[in-house]
Amino acid sequence: MNAKERYESAREIYGAIGVDTEAAMEQLRNIPISMHCWQGDDVMGFEGAKALSGGIQATGNYPGRARDPRELMSDIKKALSLIPGKHRLNLHASYAIFEEGEKVDRDRLEPKHFAKWVEFAKEMGLGLDFNPTMFSHPKAENATLSSEDPKIRKFWIDHCRACIRIGQYFAEELGTPCSLNIWIPDGFKDIPADRTSPRARLKDSLDRILDMDYRKEKVLVAVESKVFGIGMESCTVGSHEFYMNYAASRGIMCLLDSGHFHPTEVISDKISSMLLFSPQVALHVSRPVRWDSDHVVLFDDETREIAKEIVRNDPKRVLLALDFFDASINRIAAWVVGMRNMQKALLYALLMPGKSLAALQEERRFTELMMLQEELKTYPFGDVWDHFCEENQVPVKEQWFEDVKAYEQEVLSRRS
Repeated sequence: MNAKERYESAREIYGAIGVDTEAAMEQLRNIPISMHCWQGDDVMGFEGAKALSGGIQATGNYPGRARDPRELMSDIKKALSLIPGKHRLNLHASYAIFEEGEKVDRDRLEPKHFAKWVEFAKEMGLGLDFNPTMFSHPKAENATLSSEDPKIRKFWIDHCRACIRIGQYFAEELGTPCSLNIWIPDGFKDIPADRTSPRARLKDSLDRILDMDYRKEKVLVAVESKVFGIGMESCTVGSHEFYMNYAASRGIMCLLDSGHFHPTEVISDKISSMLLFSPQVALHVSRPVRWDSDHVVLFDDETREIAKEIVRNDPKRVLLALDFFDASINRIAAWVVGMRNMQKALLYALLMPGKSLAALQEERRFTELMMLQEELKTYPFGDVWDHFCEENQVPVKEQWFEDVKAYEQEVLSRRS
């Protein structure tokens, strides 16, 4: 059978259990994923940073890292050409593009410093999301929004307020809301004597940030927790409990990162709980290997469970982004593998007979439920995925890797 015949066969097989493959693919087309720019340059940004801080590490030294805006945009464009559908691009504030002689510190960033990103987004048909960058900076060595020093706190408050203005600029220029996520590396390496005071300062700093005048329907602010990090193993000021309560009380979003919880916790189990009490939740899908290692997203059990929860709870209520960075492999391939795997997981979830499975659970027919969920794993999902790729005019199966190899030979290999 050729690809079209295989798809028609799959369509019939899924149809027999009440699943419309055409409807599933149409839904998938309307689920954008925010692709993180920082995979392309190992989170270095354009400020001339020599090393990362805040417990962030990009391991490996694969040739071809993007070194400037032109190279990074070229690499992003190549990656997106191999990923089906229309998506979003997630930027950090450290990726500001300055004209000659106009560089400013992070507390004085303006929309004009991201105008070239807006031009690029318009050219590519992308929405833009944004993140204040509160690491890899001299004023982030000890603490940021929870710092004991009021001058340090003010610097980072002003930075976040500047980022909200930039996020609103993105939304107004591109006609789509901008998700703005706040994460800080504040915490303690060893057992603290006082956990309350730093958290009280963080609460006050966030209140000062949100007190500014901005369009809340255009800038969707989220706060991101972490259970621990390098240099803050004993206490993280912005814990999940802190941010969950803060977000609920202030009408903003919580962001759940796959790697920011205890290794025995999974964010797939948290999504439904969050959405029972909040209109929306934001996600950073990553792959933690024993800790927050930010490995490339695979088509694995947890990625599929996350996708199922997104589909079951309404994709419009979930702001979906990826967050990984691997410098040990071809960086464009890393983007493509991760993005396509997230899409595969979403399609896999959309092709499940959700109502039938839920009915079995409600009737406590658990043997039949287990049987059916396991049998669905060998349904011809791959044939539907291949058809989706063909319809969106991107390479099918591993064919896309030939494009990556050619780009590496023609472009990446020339970067010293």
